[in-house]
Amino acid sequence: MPADYVIVGAGLFGSVFARQAAEAGRSVLLVDRRPHIAGNCFSERVEGIDVHRYGPHIFHTDNQRVWDYVLRFTRMNAYRHRGVVRHGDRMFSFPINLLSLHQLWGVTTPAEAVKKLAEARVPIEKPANLEEWALSQVGHELYELFVHGYTTKQWGRDPRMLPASILRRIPIRLTWDDRYFNDRFQGIPEDGYTRLFENLLDHPSIEIETGVDFFAHRQELKAAGAKLVYSGKIDEFFGYRFGELEYRSLRFETEHVTGDHQGAAIVNAAEASVPYTRTVEHKHFAMQTCEASVITREFPQKYTRGGEAFYPVRDVKNSGLYDQYARLARETRPDVVFGGRLGSYCYYDMHQVIAEALTTADRELGLPQTIRRAA
Repeated sequence: MPADYVIVGAGLFGSVFARQAAEAGRSVLLVDRRPHIAGNCFSERVEGIDVHRYGPHIFHTDNQRVWDYVLRFTRMNAYRHRGVVRHGDRMFSFPINLLSLHQLWGVTTPAEAVKKLAEARVPIEKPANLEEWALSQVGHELYELFVHGYTTKQWGRDPRMLPASILRRIPIRLTWDDRYFNDRFQGIPEDGYTRLFENLLDHPSIEIETGVDFFAHRQELKAAGAKLVYSGKIDEFFGYRFGELEYRSLRFETEHVTGDHQGAAIVNAAEASVPYTRTVEHKHFAMQTCEASVITREFPQKYTRGGEAFYPVRDVKNSGLYDQYARLARETRPDVVFGGRLGSYCYYDMHQVIAEALTTADRELGLPQTIRRAA
């Protein structure tokens, strides 16, 4: 008997929607082309350490419903991320805060920092891109130190070609508060992200099939359910009719070491001459002091078909192209629910994907809509 929903993608959007549908009395077939659930959140335990296989995932939100929802399926530890940036032989606190400015300029009070920043800022009334916005906020020295090289590597293009919205995700503080996120609720699942997904999908109305390529089995899967929920690339779904949307991908190099490699979960490599963007030492997410350690270096790279699309490049050109696909979806495929980072072509954080999935499920299943999409 066909399921009520066939859901493509066992990441956050697909898994949360699947759970909501199952609890509303619907049957679900959830498929993913990878050999595992959890999408980019997938973690594996190696020598007692939860290794984030597709890059570090630090959960944070101000949304009470999202936080309460996650706590149904896991216990969260008390990890609070404090960023570290390496530039040459110098180390800095990040995001920019009073400690960063003290390390660079020797300032010791907010008033001194305000004065130095005012002197450093470039007067740009209407910043047109990421570089201009950064210069208008912090000036040339901080921009070159923290932003230019890292951003160029991450996005594969000059920051003058990128929207300012990418950088506005990063706070700038004139206090000694060096926490990366301001959100009330933060942490890492105590038993790892994969266990969170296992608990989330533990429902008798959810059937899971991994290693299934939607496009290789499209007709079969279409017949397997009354309605489709799709969290893959929207341009691929429509056969790249208007052309390909741009994404950035990542390559990971993982190494087993002993002792404490860097004293922090993440150290960013800010210089353009260093080919990777950051080094992750996974045990620090769980605040472990074990002798073993696993580190991963992240190398940004161009996305090519068949690879992993991590980051939508939401510039003017690609936003316009996505709008064409979104319009096509609304006009021709009301039988398909699109969502998630790839289905919505948005650079979402985890809490935003969960919020989107809950909102979408509320609307689709006729449930009370008690949450709005996270900003």
